[in-house]
Amino acid sequence: MRLSHRFAGVFFFLAICLVSSASAEIKIKVVDPQDAAIAGAQVQLLMPGDDALVATQVTSAEGLAVFRETGSASYRVNVLAPGFAAEMVDLSPHAEAVTVRLRVAPEAKTVVVTATRTPAPEQETASSISLLSGAAIETMQPTSAADALRFLPAAVVDVAGQRGGLGSLFVRGGDSRYNKVLIDGVPVNDVGGTFNSSTVPLAETDRLEFLRGAQSTLYGSDAMTSVVQIFTRSGTTKAPELRLGADGGTFGTAHGFVSLAGARSRFDYDAFADQFNTNGQGPNADYSNALQGGNVGVQLSRNVLFRLRGRHANSRTGVPGEWDFNGQPLLAPDIEQRARANNSLVSGELLITGPARWQHRLTGYEYNTRRLNEDDIPDRGCDNSQFIYTDCPFLATAHINRAGFMYQGDYAPRSWTQTTFGYEFEDENGRFYTRSVTLDSMNPPFVFIQYIPAVWLNHSAYVQQRLTWKRLSAVAGVRYSHHETFGNKAVPRVALSLLALKGNSFFSGTRLRFSYATGIKEPRFEEAFPSGSGIIPNFNLRAEENRAFEAGFEQGFVGGKYQFSGVYFNNLFHNQINFVIVDPKTSTGQYQNIDKSMAEGAELQLSGRLSSRWSLTGAYVYTSTKALTGPSIDQPLLRRPKHSGNLLLTYLGSRWGANLGGSFVGRRTDNDFLGFNVDHAAGYARVDLGGWYAINSRITAYVNVENALNAHYNEVVGYPALTANFRAGMRFRIGGE
Repeated sequence: MRLSHRFAGVFFFLAICLVSSASAEIKIKVVDPQDAAIAGAQVQLLMPGDDALVATQVTSAEGLAVFRETGSASYRVNVLAPGFAAEMVDLSPHAEAVTVRLRVAPEAKTVVVTATRTPAPEQETASSISLLSGAAIETMQPTSAADALRFLPAAVVDVAGQRGGLGSLFVRGGDSRYNKVLIDGVPVNDVGGTFNSSTVPLAETDRLEFLRGAQSTLYGSDAMTSVVQIFTRSGTTKAPELRLGADGGTFGTAHGFVSLAGARSRFDYDAFADQFNTNGQGPNADYSNALQGGNVGVQLSRNVLFRLRGRHANSRTGVPGEWDFNGQPLLAPDIEQRARANNSLVSGELLITGPARWQHRLTGYEYNTRRLNEDDIPDRGCDNSQFIYTDCPFLATAHINRAGFMYQGDYAPRSWTQTTFGYEFEDENGRFYTRSVTLDSMNPPFVFIQYIPAVWLNHSAYVQQRLTWKRLSAVAGVRYSHHETFGNKAVPRVALSLLALKGNSFFSGTRLRFSYATGIKEPRFEEAFPSGSGIIPNFNLRAEENRAFEAGFEQGFVGGKYQFSGVYFNNLFHNQINFVIVDPKTSTGQYQNIDKSMAEGAELQLSGRLSSRWSLTGAYVYTSTKALTGPSIDQPLLRRPKHSGNLLLTYLGSRWGANLGGSFVGRRTDNDFLGFNVDHAAGYARVDLGGWYAINSRITAYVNVENALNAHYNEVVGYPALTANFRAGMRFRIGGE
């Protein structure tokens, strides 16, 4: 792990700052509705009169938080566990042990982390955020993050082809590189924001949070229009629990998984592996992905928890390329182009609660990705004399490494106010190699080779103040970033939420929301550094920026069981980077900050719990985009549909569970880039079904049907998606509780 000795010293110093022992103990055990222990819940011990915070603890793997206190006063306990409703409990004097059973709440009242970097009820964050629980993901059985995100409000997922194809996410009219992606708090984007969501398995995922809007104040570069964060599970059962299973289905699909988890004394652990293989539909559509990972937690003391996480994924994808354009097979598929990716992530985290109202989190990490794209045979045409470059041989490799250190401190003198601040250092480096061959029937082949080595060392600091006073919730913060390319940049954000009307039993509360923020995105290495003949490097590229504001309302119904919300958003993207020809005679050019575009629209969302086991989320999004500069001025941006919608209906019971997911995307501007003059991708509706049945407490059968209506469509023009397909299998549980 790439951490300097001075960072190790900070770890050691804060690890010994423990709360001193006292005369008595209060033990709080936090469990879910099925009485299973909840690890990582934030438990606050409050004075009952003014809600002054006495101390904060985080529950252990066994769901326990232990407070040592003096005196015999009555206290209040506030429990914040992501994915559940916040719970406030009054403790009687001399109470020594209390069990707090949390409830599953409507989305608007659910505790989330990503919006503020600390647990908080969604309504108090003044943000647009959606969540998928681990149980919902287990019912959906998505093969990748892309297949889970597509059913969340305001997410438009475009996969270039079938499984393993490049998966892009478009949110609120932003570019596909405008989304920050985190796994357990660690960034996994390429430098410059690129991220392939279709090769990220969700095995052993505890929950997925999807935060919309400009969020660079808390998350820095790439968080221009959204943040996606994946949280992995920890072991919680005293007896080791072995879970394994397998499924298979159409197109030669086979999938197997296994995990071993548990918690004993001061230790908890979870190790897992997942293997997915499919032949795909059509030639050269095979895909395989092998995932291994795990995490180990050690409770060094009552106030100090150390956690080590690691995961490794290795994927191989056939790349048939563009060939079927909205039902017109204008080309033959490429039968031998292929892509490989090898990703590894390691992180160490030290969580220190105390003294009293303080909490400290220190994280060191390293993310490493290696990619290979290769095409050996020009089977679809490559002839320089005829100006045909459809399928010229090439080899492209990329090795990108991100290593860094993050510190986050939280100070909460009262239950209604909290200050969060932090520092981040990151070492970004990469090496790129490309070898391409242009054939000519009259002349020897022309070989083009480029090699790019690149390194950036970046620093940033941020502060955020959160306040909830009576009916008003306010969040304000600023980040100061120093980047080796764009220099110094301040990134502010302000968000307000006001309960305008408390309402009655039917119209149960009207809440107004507003936020203003700026977002930033660093350049890609290929844009700043020398990247071949005819391209002039530009080491002074500025950050791409977004000026974003949103305003909206939330209306509760039937005692808060249902929420209807509407949000207007407006994004102004400027300093966008594009290639400019500097010398027309030699076609020499340079990447420069020349483009500007805008996106505005509205999100309408209905969510709620039909009962304790049924939940529903549905959304419609209208998005208007246009380029403000360049040759496509006043034209809509590529692959941003004007109309889109999502639906997710889930039932989670004790013996069976099921889900219905719908993704509806309208016609959108696109380009084949091959000269066929295809200028759009047709609209489509995709519906997925899933379900499971517990034969007994140890054996469960499940089935999933994707694209159940058998729609034929392109998410990216030229790349046909899978038609109807299904998988069925069984999973087993041995041990545990």
